[in-house]
Amino acid sequence: MTAQHATYERIRQVLEESEKPLTAREILDSLEDAEVESSHEIATVLGRRAQYGEVDVIRDRPYRYQV
Repeated sequence: MTAQHATYERIRQVLEESEKPLTAREILDSLEDAEVESSHEIATVLGRRAQYGEVDVIRDRPYRYQV
């Protein structure tokens, strides 16, 4: 498993456990490891996955994400 895939899997877990869409900052606050350093990194990972339909992006201010 690549580091990017592992990061996505941790982010996806947080989204699956949430009852509502989350912002990148809320996801970062829910992660307990130091490998993800910024909400920008989370937004980048989720934006790439959204291109393939794996993540829904709610284009609001701020963006929210759900699986």
